[in-house]
Amino acid sequence: MTTTIVLDAMGTDDRPTPELQAAVNGADSLDINIILVGDETVLSEGLRALPGDKSRIRIVHAPEALEMSDHIQDARAKKNNSMAVGMSLVKAGEAQAFVTAGNTGMAMYFGTKTFGLIPGVIRPCLCATFPVKNGKCVIVDIGANAECRPEFLVQFGQMGAVYSRLLLGASNPRVGLLANGEEEGKGNELVKAAGPLMREQVQGFVGNIEGKELFAGMVDVAVTDGFTGNVMLKSVEAVSKLILETLKSELMGSTRTKLGAMLAKPAFSNVKKMLDPSEVGAAPLLGLNGLVFVGHGRSDARAMLSALGQAKKAVESGLLPSLKESIHYQEGSLS
Repeated sequence: MTTTIVLDAMGTDDRPTPELQAAVNGADSLDINIILVGDETVLSEGLRALPGDKSRIRIVHAPEALEMSDHIQDARAKKNNSMAVGMSLVKAGEAQAFVTAGNTGMAMYFGTKTFGLIPGVIRPCLCATFPVKNGKCVIVDIGANAECRPEFLVQFGQMGAVYSRLLLGASNPRVGLLANGEEEGKGNELVKAAGPLMREQVQGFVGNIEGKELFAGMVDVAVTDGFTGNVMLKSVEAVSKLILETLKSELMGSTRTKLGAMLAKPAFSNVKKMLDPSEVGAAPLLGLNGLVFVGHGRSDARAMLSALGQAKKAVESGLLPSLKESIHYQEGSLS
């Protein structure tokens, strides 16, 4: 059966242009069917203006759109917004996954309201993929839960390990707890309390890790609370951008360095690709009883295409049933 993905066409800052371009490119290159959700008139006109085959793209009308500035009261008043309509299509079985570059908080709210949580899951978490030495590392949580309890981190580790195994190919994922020291007993009260629980209940747990172990590729999954994870994510993105911009400025500074840059162009291109968040495109909300992927509001067409690719891989790898299995044996054991 061909995978069908719902794409919220009203999510990005430049909506719906990136979403429309990604839909046209993705339906063909990814071999998927796409349901675009948003203002039907706007989307139909936008699709007509783009070249390419549109036969695998369907439009479903949603008269309202959520804004990044919307609060929960605003969202509740917009009952026919593109997120709510799109997720309901997945819930009804018309598609297998939902992708948006809209408000993360609203995606979590409507995702929980529409799909509920996997039995046994206490809180969903947002999962990112970082480039590290010799591969990639899954980071959970990166912003869904600013305040966490120790048992939250246990489940984040369990779900992150499943994601790492299925989507990144880690056969036996190594799971670390992000702290300010490698020694057991280091960290704040949350980390100190979570460590022993994770050692008992998370397969592949290796103990505390610092940032240097993460980026040295010593773990496949790094677990933290959403506040720390979000600060880390934005800091890493900012540092990566600074490094690339500084390198470009220095290399273009003289004829000699320009010649060197030409010779090293393939290496620099590989580094740029490794650090580019558009290569991943979107982060899954793990723990929902449905597949929801959330991209950045500044996503361009390439980032949205990558997000569609991630969603397809999640569907076809059996991510959701595997997540359910990973939590099942923990039911009732966490307070």
